[in-house]
Amino acid sequence: MKEYRNDFPILGRKIYEKYPLVYLDNAATTQKPRQVVEAMTEEYYNVNANVHRGVHFLSQQATDLMESSRETVRRFLNAGSTSEIIFTRGTTESINLVAQSFGEKFMREGDEVIISEMEHHSNIVSWQLLQARLGISLRVIPITDDGQLRLDVLEKLFTGRTRLVSVAHVSNVLGTVNPVAEVIRISHAHDVPVLVDGAQSTPHFAVDVREMDCDFFAFSGHKVYGPTGVGVLYGKERWLEQMPPYMGGGEMIKTVSFERTTFNDLPYKFEAGTPDYVATTGLARALDYVSAIGMDRIAAHERDLTQYAMQRLQTVEGMKIFGPADNRDAVVSFQVGDIHHLDMGTLLDRLGIAIRTGHHCAEPLMRRLGVEGTCRASFALYNTREEVDALVEGIERVRKMF
Repeated sequence: MKEYRNDFPILGRKIYEKYPLVYLDNAATTQKPRQVVEAMTEEYYNVNANVHRGVHFLSQQATDLMESSRETVRRFLNAGSTSEIIFTRGTTESINLVAQSFGEKFMREGDEVIISEMEHHSNIVSWQLLQARLGISLRVIPITDDGQLRLDVLEKLFTGRTRLVSVAHVSNVLGTVNPVAEVIRISHAHDVPVLVDGAQSTPHFAVDVREMDCDFFAFSGHKVYGPTGVGVLYGKERWLEQMPPYMGGGEMIKTVSFERTTFNDLPYKFEAGTPDYVATTGLARALDYVSAIGMDRIAAHERDLTQYAMQRLQTVEGMKIFGPADNRDAVVSFQVGDIHHLDMGTLLDRLGIAIRTGHHCAEPLMRRLGVEGTCRASFALYNTREEVDALVEGIERVRKMF
């Protein structure tokens, strides 16, 4: 996979004009290949015009690019129709869209949403806002000490008021790959739809929403080598057709009068205002990029890196790794002795090593783990075993300082 590093100019940077960049913060955002940046630059220089509204040549061409990008996303997820692909600003907006729109249509005071103990704040706070507005309640799937979902407890959480299950495909802290197919099977047996937060799965292995049979699936472009500010909500048509619009304005309407507004067809009903049509082109190029490499190749490479990192990190005195030993994907969270995670991250940065520190937008999970925060190394297709070695050597240098 090293051949692809040349597509990412930033990986050649020197940090503090001294150390080669070792970028291990990919769960937060990935770097962008030349192909993505060049495609966006090309559109801004030669095609830029507002989409869907103009009869002139540039507008038609920009519209074609955006709709071809929608088809690229549909194909990448194996969705049944482009009507099921809604462009958003990212996973967070996608989850909020479902919470507000699905909640308005299908939830009333006393209804329940099931989430898990390992969720990102986006998949907690969105439902708490609905809780404050409608009076719904949250039920939480606990996790085992090694970071696995307690599916035996999930079965017991369903009641006659359960309206939705919303879970992460992969934990952004523990790296746990959740058995979402089983979660969906159990939920559907109770006639309850499921939303899957795919922010940490989509960049790392193939996703098939029809095989998974999820009702909603969300992911962010910037975590899969695409631009920031663009993401996707996949939803089954039977749900999207019934859900009211999330926002009002241009593009999501058919007709407007002072007495009444009629709404546009899917997916445009949920895409109010001028979209970031250049970013959708960048997202499509990013998906084409990883597809050309092969998601199976990427998954195998990152699995090897993760296993190698686990082995090497365990040689460090005082090392504690959080999450499962197996069934883990591209993320390793750790602490070393009594060294504060912020101190570790700051000192590694002085060696050119970029990791993430803190609660990782998962404070309830931190409380479950009994810590304030962790250090997190996360991997992408361009990372190497040599970079893992650099991480371990850096941690050893910091450890000896303390």
